[in-house]
Amino acid sequence: MLSAAFDLKSGQFILLALLLMIGAFYSGTFFGNNSPVYVPQFTSNSSFYSSPSASSSGSSRFTNRVALTYRKTPLLISEFGVDVCPLEFNEYIPCHNVSYINTLRSSLDLSRREELERHCPPLEKRLFCLVPPPKDYKLPIRWPTSRDYVWRSNVNHTHLAEVKGGQNWVHEMNQLWWFPGGGTHFKHGAFEYIQRLGNMTTNETGDLRSAGVVQVLDVGCGVASFSAYLLPLDIQTMSFAPKDGHENQIQFALERGIAAMISAISTKQLPYPSNSFEMVHCSRCRVDWHENDGILLKELNRLLRYNGYFVYSAPPAYRKDKDFPMIWDKLVYLTSAMCWKLIAQKVQTAIWIKQENQSCLLQNAEQNLFDVCDPEYDSGTSWNKPLRNCMILDTSKLDSQKLPPRPQRLSAYSVGFDALEFLGWSGTKRWMVLPCHWDFKPFLLEGICKVPISGLCIKQERFISDMIFWQEQVSHYYRLMNVNKTDIRNVMDMNAFIGGFSVALNTFPVWVMNVVPASMNNTLSAIYDRGLIGAFHDWCEPFSTYPRTYDLLHANHLFSHYQNRGEGCLLEDIMLEMDRILRPQGFIIIRENEQITSRIRDIAPMFLWEFESHSLENEQKMMDTVLIARKKFWAIV
Repeated sequence: MLSAAFDLKSGQFILLALLLMIGAFYSGTFFGNNSPVYVPQFTSNSSFYSSPSASSSGSSRFTNRVALTYRKTPLLISEFGVDVCPLEFNEYIPCHNVSYINTLRSSLDLSRREELERHCPPLEKRLFCLVPPPKDYKLPIRWPTSRDYVWRSNVNHTHLAEVKGGQNWVHEMNQLWWFPGGGTHFKHGAFEYIQRLGNMTTNETGDLRSAGVVQVLDVGCGVASFSAYLLPLDIQTMSFAPKDGHENQIQFALERGIAAMISAISTKQLPYPSNSFEMVHCSRCRVDWHENDGILLKELNRLLRYNGYFVYSAPPAYRKDKDFPMIWDKLVYLTSAMCWKLIAQKVQTAIWIKQENQSCLLQNAEQNLFDVCDPEYDSGTSWNKPLRNCMILDTSKLDSQKLPPRPQRLSAYSVGFDALEFLGWSGTKRWMVLPCHWDFKPFLLEGICKVPISGLCIKQERFISDMIFWQEQVSHYYRLMNVNKTDIRNVMDMNAFIGGFSVALNTFPVWVMNVVPASMNNTLSAIYDRGLIGAFHDWCEPFSTYPRTYDLLHANHLFSHYQNRGEGCLLEDIMLEMDRILRPQGFIIIRENEQITSRIRDIAPMFLWEFESHSLENEQKMMDTVLIARKKFWAIV
């Protein structure tokens, strides 16, 4: 009955969406203006012409040239502006470039799929040119319609539709790709599958939300339909998959407006903090969890919160032929050694829970069922850190996190793993008052501190003022950008601190990738404690995503942090990466000191950005220079 109701509801929604799309397509209103600034360019030595705006009938001369240009030291930008990469580089991802990685294969551990991880080329082998959109690129369809439909020309790859169409991943529909919501283990729809997982985790009494799931890590996510259908439950999902044979799966997910990034679980820690997810999901994720003494399972154990779930939908959970029983026996042994408990197994899915069982952990460690990690393995940021085949035993984290559900969790005043005070929530309060001796203003305050975050000391007043400040700033930003809320979907905060900017956007139809630079203190744990998602990253390197991913980039004092860091970390390097990952007509908001903003104003036109300069009051009641830049919609013809 549920399945029939879902099919009827889906059919009605699809029919309504199609009617809306047809009418909007011909009216030109629903999807926005899809006319680019055309760049007629045929040789690397000729200049190009374009209309000054998508709606203009005239043309103006651009001096930028199409040329395959590599990063040189010292960096010099031509008087003609930053070169434009040739059209065939429209999907250039510097640190996941198959051609470059193939040159490294002899030095990589292919048995552990190390070739799927990030491998950034040396500076002189990185392109330094603007990545063009593909032929016939259109401004993306707006959310929520984009959950189910995207322009075919924006991700013009047919492989997934050919090999996964029978599982309802994606289907071709004239100028569009249609995503019915299916997956390898839920070809009849993610809705039904998610409901079944809720029944399995609650003994048929509730759903995933009532099971305590707020944040999910989806391993090998495909086109991220699982994540899309968790959103009605207000469950935030960090979806990732490698750039592999499942051609452009992450690009499909991001074009749909669903949080995702390129990554692989192989030889290094994933770029997320420990104890951050209530569920890790693997549906035919093509990861050999049983190999290498369970080293990858131990990485999941690091990421899972206590009483969190590992959902495993794959043949070893139900098939009795080939090697699947042997694989299953290994998984049972390894998970038992880690003190996980198998709580449900049916309909091709097995679910374990990471028990809060201190005596089991200590006993298994004494019996040498696993090696215990050194304390430094779980310190600092999880960035470019090799995996170790060991278990993190920090018993101080047992029973230490009694986090409220969303949306109350957004205002949780948290010390990460040691103590919590909840603002506006009547649940259990846990305190740990610690002396704080740092004096790094404005973020670190002297005296008794109830919120130490990886060496930071943030008083409750500072936490509250941060929330209020960013609520005010978001209001200013949207007024200055002069856009509707529905015009922006994919957002990145490039220097997120404790996530105040993301919290202020909670009522907007957006998702936010909160990035904490790896060279800063680990505040990402506190961001996850607030029910948000994000990743560590070093902005001296390109980010692990496709070109044209984000509608809005927010850089709050990011450039000043990377000043004097040397080649590869220059202002121009970061601006080039911002341009690569920003969608045409996307916005960049930069808050910086006058010296840096002056330099950005000078060179922004060379990147084909338009900009306005404003002044807004900062938290210290002084005036900040705020640049609001917009990437022009241009195309090579």
